[in-house]
Amino acid sequence: MAGDKQMALKPQDLLVALKVCVNDNKEFLLATLGQELQMAVSAVHGSIRRCEQAQLLSRASGSIRAVRPYVAEFVIHGARFAFPGMQGPMSRGTPTAIAGPSLRQHFDLSNAVLSVWPDALGDTYGPSLTPLHHTAAAASRLDEKLFDVLTLLDALRIGAARERELAKTMLLERLG
Repeated sequence: MAGDKQMALKPQDLLVALKVCVNDNKEFLLATLGQELQMAVSAVHGSIRRCEQAQLLSRASGSIRAVRPYVAEFVIHGARFAFPGMQGPMSRGTPTAIAGPSLRQHFDLSNAVLSVWPDALGDTYGPSLTPLHHTAAAASRLDEKLFDVLTLLDALRIGAARERELAKTMLLERLG
């Protein structure tokens, strides 16, 4: 049809899909997702609609569920290209990428300059990395699993080859 537009995922859509995916045993209402992700209910609704079109989420069973293999495939193979990591000036913030909860034990961080999401409540100073969505730091404080996958995604977005390979393996374990 003339006038139809190509649907495009937004970074907030992936945030919603990851939240649902890592909490797959939880029944989510739009209002709950909005509150936990610090997003407007209308924004969450739009994200779910786009994620359904992209086959990342499904409401076929009546509740919002992640299509885990597709979420994992998109995160591993597409997210870093669709939502590239943008590094900025030094900032106070929440450590991410190799300084995240899963990767930090695999690297010597004693002399490392750690990337951070700009965040007034953060406890680390380093080069800023624009998070997937501006509410990522606040949402991550409420959900350890979400924080973990977002930091692993950041390692895919900005990491060196070894960091990306390790992050990929860990993401497949958590999302697959």
